[in-house]
Amino acid sequence: MSIRAVVWDVDDTLFDYATADREGMRAHLAAEGLPDRHGGPERALARWKDLTARHWARFAAGRVSFEGQRRDRVRDFLERPLTDAEADAWFERYLAHYEAVWALFPDVLPVLDALAASHRHAVLSNSSLTVQDRKLRALGVRHRFEAVLCAAELGVSKPEAGAFLAACEALSLPPEQVAYVGDHPEIDGRGAAEAGLLSVWIDRPGGSAAVVVPSGPHRIVSLSELPALLRAESRFGAPSTFG
Repeated sequence: MSIRAVVWDVDDTLFDYATADREGMRAHLAAEGLPDRHGGPERALARWKDLTARHWARFAAGRVSFEGQRRDRVRDFLERPLTDAEADAWFERYLAHYEAVWALFPDVLPVLDALAASHRHAVLSNSSLTVQDRKLRALGVRHRFEAVLCAAELGVSKPEAGAFLAACEALSLPPEQVAYVGDHPEIDGRGAAEAGLLSVWIDRPGGSAAVVVPSGPHRIVSLSELPALLRAESRFGAPSTFG
């Protein structure tokens, strides 16, 4: 059965989140007079990423609100108590530095142009609609997507099948007619495959180190490979050998 739509992850798939996070945190620490926090910018960023993963897991489990996980991240990072207003203000100052270095990966616009006439497009992200809609607009690509779905509003997050099926439902298409493209081999890759979508794992150079390649998703290292993969799937109507 032909693939008629592509659903996209955002961070580290379309948007170069890792670079923006690193450079934004470096600038923020300097502006806050905290360049040596946690032993320097690189260790500080590693600490920030660890806290992000830890507190996002609490949000995904329904134990804290989206805003609450942000505040708790800041408190843990600074290792001191803060009011909600103080934590929000610190995070907003960080966001200003982070957003100043937002950018798409170079292969994004060419592939969206190449697939514009042949496939429909949507977004599914483990974030909030407020965050990702604003990001996509700032990057100049929001109009490329029929729908933007996020975990905070859906009440279910990847890799749960319900998140991927919600994206298919938003497009009024069955899973076997939808491809999902994401950068995480388990959350995106295995999750989409197990939900019945054509799963495409974008494994960019310099990405996750020492990753055990999961079964199910097709692996590509550049989005420039995606059109050929989709053509092969549509031509033969069965799993290709790209994985």
